[in-house]
Parts: sequence; C-alpha cells; structure tokens
Amino acid sequence: MSDTGEPQKKGWFARFRRGTPAVETPRPAEPEVEKLEPVEPAVTAEPETQVAPPPIEPVPTAPEPETVPVETVTEAEAVAAKEPEVEKPEVEKPEVEKPEVEKKGWLSRLREGLSKSTRKVAESITGLFTKKKLDQQTLDDLEDVLIQADLGVAVASRLVAKLGKERFGKEVTDEEVRAAFADDIAEILQPVAVPLTIDAARKPHVVLVVGVNGSGKTTTIAKLAGLYKGEGRSVMLAAGDTFRAAAVEQLKVWGDRAGVPVVSKQTGADAAGLAYEALERARAERTDVLLIDTAGRLHNKTNLMEELAKIVRVIRKLDPEAPHSCLLVLDATTGQNAHAQVETFRTMSPVDALVLTKLDGSAKGGVLVALAEKFKLPVVAIGVGEGIDDLRPFEARAFARGLMGLPV
Repeated sequence: MSDTGEPQKKGWFARFRRGTPAVETPRPAEPEVEKLEPVEPAVTAEPETQVAPPPIEPVPTAPEPETVPVETVTEAEAVAAKEPEVEKPEVEKPEVEKPEVEKKGWLSRLREGLSKSTRKVAESITGLFTKKKLDQQTLDDLEDVLIQADLGVAVASRLVAKLGKERFGKEVTDEEVRAAFADDIAEILQPVAVPLTIDAARKPHVVLVVGVNGSGKTTTIAKLAGLYKGEGRSVMLAAGDTFRAAAVEQLKVWGDRAGVPVVSKQTGADAAGLAYEALERARAERTDVLLIDTAGRLHNKTNLMEELAKIVRVIRKLDPEAPHSCLLVLDATTGQNAHAQVETFRTMSPVDALVLTKLDGSAKGGVLVALAEKFKLPVVAIGVGEGIDDLRPFEARAFARGLMGLPV
C-alpha cells in the first residue's frame, strides 16, 4: 500500500508545481480506481495536514465555545423559563390585556364572517353605480339585489322606497347607497339586539336551547357556557339530546374544555327525566346558569313536540317559571328556511329569543334582517366560527355595516 501510494502522490504534487499536464496518470484504468481508496486516508495523513492546519484549527475552536453556552442555557434556564411562561398568560393577560384584544378580535372575525354575504350584496350594488343619477330602473335593480341577499321582500321594498324618497334624481355613489342601507338596516335590527340577561336571583337561571339537528345547537350551548363562565358565573350543562350519542359526547368534550360539569345519561334515556335531575343538582349546588340541550328531529314533529312539552312540564314541577329563557338556534346557511323553523318551534316550545350561527359559512346573512322585521324576537347572539370565542352578543350597527361592506 505505502510503496504504491507514496511515489504516485509525490510525483503528482511535483507535476502540479511544474505545471506539466497530468497525461500519464490516466493511462491505466484500474490503478486510478484503486488509487482513490488509499488517497482519502493518505490525504489527511501528512501532506495536506501540513497545509490545512491554519484554516482547520479555528473551525474546531468555534464550536467548542458554542456548545458550552447552549448546554448551560438549556439546563439552567429551561425550568426557570417554562414556569413564568405558563403563569403569565393565565394571570396577567386575562386581567389586563384580554378585554381590548377580544373586542378587536371579535369585530375582525365579524367582518370576516360576513365576507360572503358582503360580497353578494356590496359587489352587486357597486356594479349598478358609476356615479349616475338615481332613477327608477336602478331602484328596481337594487330591490332585486337585496331580495337575492335574503333580506326578504318586505325589507328590500322598505329600504329602496326610503332611498328613492331621499335621493331620487340625484347623483349617488355605491358607497353612499351602502351607507344609507346600513343605517336603515341598523334601525330595523336595533330593537331586537337584546342580550340574554341572566337573573342572578335565580339559582339557577334555566335556559332551554332548541333547534334542528345540525344547526349548531350543541356547540352554541358550549360557547354560551364559556361566555358566562368568563363573566364569573357558575354554569352546568344538561345533555338532553339523548337520542344522539354523538351529541352527548360532543357536549361532554366541550364541557371539559370549558371546565363546566355536564349531566348526562345513556343513549335513549328519558330527556325530561334528565332535565329534572340536572335542575335538582343545579339547585343543590346553587349554580348560576343551567343550559339544557334538546333533540331536534323535525322529520318527526309529533314526537319532538311531545318531548319538548314534557321537558317543560317536568322541570316546572321544581320551578313553576322554568325555563326562564328559551333560545332557538338557527343555521344561517338555511336562508329563508329559517322562517319556517321559527314558526314550527314556536308552536312546540316557549321560544323567546334567537341565536344565528354559521354566518362565516354563508352568503345568506341577510336573513337575520328579515327575521328581525317579521318576528321581532330578540337576537341574543351570533356565531361566526367554530372557536369557543366565536359567539358574541348581537350588535345591530356592527352587523349592518359589516353586511354592507363598510368599516365597523
């Protein structure tokens, strides 16, 4: 090995210094392959190590000081760094920074949630105007736009008639039209923008929640629980949709996340009996709010009507005024079908307020205006997402301006 390697290596450097072409070396094919294997160990041995030491020496010296501080940082500061990071968000942020951040975040989520409805209305209105005089044809087109956005015929006619009375024959821009509509819509919505008031004297304040399956009823209950718990109230949930095992399990998961107890039974158990037991427990524990979930099988109205009536009748044995609130949860994606749901559930239960969900997944957010104009029922909350913070009390002006694509 050494006899063959040394003369070849020495001769190569000699030829390299003289600048003579290395033509003789490639002649034998086999020796070149064999030379590559011994060249690697031999290169690091004597000739190259004498020339390479200057650049190689600073390289190992650099990692040595780097590795030492990294180890000391991870060992010494890891525990100390983790402890304050866990404690700070739990104690300091919720008390000081949370109110402003949440309010700003909610308005942002509201604008994003209404984006589909906004595009449907605002873009259609914009397409009708290039700063021209407001004539009858334009008013007719505007009315069609509002009807297609699910605001309903009555609301659309009312808005267009008022706009025509004030601006007919005058030059208007699309932004001026949207601003005028937003003001009129806010005027319609303001009387129904009534938050759900929890009576602190009742222990508990019983809230019965109804709605069709898939409307977001169960998640709405969980979000309300998080909202009330955030206000410092004690909350209990009753998994009254005993027909669906998935609904019970879903409510349990949300209850664990919110840190709220959930009263439940096996699938198929009597919903009225479960509601009775939940109310008994809530009264014994002096709970502030009891939220009762219910089934929503509209394909069998007779059984559903009997079940809801039985729940009300049974819990009134403990509290003659219960439920103190009855919320109907509506899915915004159903559009005008929401009208039929309101009419149906009002015949089966004492519905006294509405919650509109899934506004972020629908271009039919305008249906809320039609519902407010027709039924005059309070809208206590709206949902624009699946997060536990994505349900908030309804604000008429913010909703109206968001619907028309205007700054909130």
